Amino acid sequence: MERETDAVVPETVWRVVSHYGIEVLLRSPKGIERRAPVDRQASLVVGDEVVWPSTGLQRRPRTRALQRRDRRGRIRTVASNLTAMGVVVAPRPRTPDAFIDRAIVGARAVDIEPFFVVNKSDLGEGNALVDHLLSHWPGVEPVLSVSATTGQGLDALQGWLAGGARAVFVGVSGVGKSSLMNALVEDLALTVGEINPQTELGRHVTTNATLHRLAEGGELIDTPGFRDFGPVAISAGDLAAYFPGFEAALSERCRYRDCRHRTEPQCAVLQAVTEGRIGSERHAAYMALQDELTQVDRARRR
Repeated sequence: MERETDAVVPETVWRVVSHYGIEVLLRSPKGIERRAPVDRQASLVVGDEVVWPSTGLQRRPRTRALQRRDRRGRIRTVASNLTAMGVVVAPRPRTPDAFIDRAIVGARAVDIEPFFVVNKSDLGEGNALVDHLLSHWPGVEPVLSVSATTGQGLDALQGWLAGGARAVFVGVSGVGKSSLMNALVEDLALTVGEINPQTELGRHVTTNATLHRLAEGGELIDTPGFRDFGPVAISAGDLAAYFPGFEAALSERCRYRDCRHRTEPQCAVLQAVTEGRIGSERHAAYMALQDELTQVDRARRR
């Protein structure tokens, strides 16, 4: 990338590429990169657009922001102005279905398109995992089977991202997000973590989010790994509209406009469960997540 060296920088719209606490790395539409100081309390995240430098960093309105709750229940914005989110899974460590549900709901709630990346397909269990994803989350596509180690399927992933996506990878630690980033981004060399043989969980190796341009087109944001994922942009009553697998049933409409799809009469979702169009385990997963969001709603009101 070209780096601006002149003392005077023309005012323009820059994008936050990385955040280092007391300064951010910015990139202009022409590819010029420049560091700028920021206050530690500044609410800037990777992906934000800012006008700079006339009156300091002025953030433009943020759209499609990926958020999560930290261990204290506080909402943290991970990245912004995204178009797609790749849910990275692998045969080992296995990603809990609940994590996938949360990730998809969290993306859909802010109009980010979710898709699947099945990494480590060279381990031999990749086909079974792909079948599981297709059967449980049929509306989420594409499902791209790849191997960061052998390079299998990377061309298809690169081609999909080259369509203009500004994407982020999410997944439990150890599924190979850093390996994928290294395979897709030239000269990146992120540290790759080991998997604990006892817990079959990986360790976090990425400590701050960074936006990378891809040679073939598109952009990828590398984010710190986390073991859980909870949607924060919706309430318990809104969950069904974003829950994967309910789309067809909800088009038929329930008797009550505020139906929560649990025990209500003439509920389209419950009818679909009875007829086998929605699996009972999927409905149970929906109710479990709805219960969690209900607790969050109550805590927020308190």
